Amino acid sequence: MLERAVQLASTEGLDELSIGQLASEVGASKSGVATLFGSKLDLQLATIASARDVMIATVVQPALRQPRGLTRLWSLCQLWLGYSRGRVFEGGCFFRAVGRASGGQHPSVREALVEVDREWLAFLERAVELARDELAGVTDAQQLAFEIVAIMDGANNASLLHESDTFYELARVAIRDRLVAVGADASQLS
Repeated sequence: MLERAVQLASTEGLDELSIGQLASEVGASKSGVATLFGSKLDLQLATIASARDVMIATVVQPALRQPRGLTRLWSLCQLWLGYSRGRVFEGGCFFRAVGRASGGQHPSVREALVEVDREWLAFLERAVELARDELAGVTDAQQLAFEIVAIMDGANNASLLHESDTFYELARVAIRDRLVAVGADASQLS
């Protein structure tokens, strides 16, 4: 049920996700879905938690299996681009899709989305920090992590708008070029 909720929210938004809609989508009774989730707010929060788990399993855990440093950072970037490109979520990156409309969300929903975003940025920043020996030109890990996320988000958004995967290759090249500009050995970024 949560798998379907995540997919629906990624294309229609969390605000549009309802117990009745989910019940209809999965062929269950509305009361059965309400028994599982209690309220629309609880359904939204469970959907965010489920999407977070999927992102961790798809992007973070495989990257953690790589050696610390540039190899892990590059792997993390490649995995995220693959996660978005492969449409793990029908609407591209779940968090970028639902985050755009977070201003009107219940404060608990907005805070859950902000927390996942903070975790992601902190994780990427830590990956940059762990690669500093190979990135001599990095003066601010937070700044580089932000730039990488901006490139990733640009690819996600452009690919959805244009219905084209070409933006993921452009993003891969842009991230590679940015890493090389701060000292990465280009031969390690293939």
